[in-house]
Amino acid sequence: MSAFEVTQPEIHTRPIAQTELWELVMEAADYRCHCTGGLCGSQHSKTGLRCPAVHDQTHRKGKGLVRLVAAPADLGLSDLAAVELPVDQLQAWCPSCYTAARNRAREADANARRIADGPEGTLF
Repeated sequence: MSAFEVTQPEIHTRPIAQTELWELVMEAADYRCHCTGGLCGSQHSKTGLRCPAVHDQTHRKGKGLVRLVAAPADLGLSDLAAVELPVDQLQAWCPSCYTAARNRAREADANARRIADGPEGTLF
């Protein structure tokens, strides 16, 4: 290192609110998406069954930088219920895995309600 080189510590971009909570979730996940095979529809089979997305690194499909979000582990929760969760019930998600996994969880919940609320005494 010469006298003119400056080394800066790695700084991650952060959300504008709840930064302490977000940092705790990201540190626990090592700044990597929590999604494991099957949650979002991708098996993530080429990356050890875990999404390879890392915060502030280039998206694997070349879509710019990945910005991880802290979201509930229980993706069936409403947004209002999710806001009040403690840190141990939150996980790091990349936007694409979170959206796909949440949609799948909500579809499964809707199907379960449809089956439970279906007409009684019918075969089909």
